Amino acid sequence: MSSLASYKGPKPVEKPSVNSMEEDEDDVLISADNLPQHGNVAGQTAEAEDMDMDTAVEKPKFTALKASEMASKSSAQQRKIPIPPHRMTPLKNEWMKIYTPLVDHLKLQVRMNIKSKSVEIRTSKHTDDTGALQKGADFIKAFALGFDLDDATALLRLDDLYLDSFEIKDVKTLNGDHLSRAIGRIAGKDGKTKFTIENASKTRIVLAETRIHILGSFQNIKTARDAIVALILGSPPGKVYSTLRSKAARMKERF
Repeated sequence: MSSLASYKGPKPVEKPSVNSMEEDEDDVLISADNLPQHGNVAGQTAEAEDMDMDTAVEKPKFTALKASEMASKSSAQQRKIPIPPHRMTPLKNEWMKIYTPLVDHLKLQVRMNIKSKSVEIRTSKHTDDTGALQKGADFIKAFALGFDLDDATALLRLDDLYLDSFEIKDVKTLNGDHLSRAIGRIAGKDGKTKFTIENASKTRIVLAETRIHILGSFQNIKTARDAIVALILGSPPGKVYSTLRSKAARMKERF
């Protein structure tokens, strides 16, 4: 038989001392001193990025070429503007006043082609403005459509002038006497209606048979076109005049 001494009970568990608990708490406790310093990390990251940017190759910068440089690096650009037969005589009579601003102001090369009944313009090494060719083409086109030389010259001096053209049949299909009456309503007696629309909308209008050409700014062209469309559709001239006066008054208040 085994002795009673062999039967020993479990050893009593010793309670941890206060000092050992404090040591364990010190091991687990997270204090502000142990936190990583984010500010320093961010600063180091920013410095690293700055160094990377400094070492990186700078992006190339391409400046816009001038018209003279474009002409020297490539073939000269040119335009050919056809002239109607009934405008050839006025073109010959006013040729001196036509090519002078094109050559002196826009630095373009101009010539009149009698055989093909057209005016040819092209850029040269002296052309500075990249939009000079388009301005010159619009100027000659306006004169070819029937506008006065002084009105067409405004296209060279102002940047916000445009040309707009439309057919009467685009608004309403008219034939015979109905078409003639519509043209007469737009012109008015002795051109009174046309002049009233021009003065109220600050535009210039040319009636070329069934085609209507308007020269002016974008908003003014819209005002004149709305008045002409109303006359074509049959509105009384008095009502059109009152609408034009109200629009002109609003434009004065705006500006």
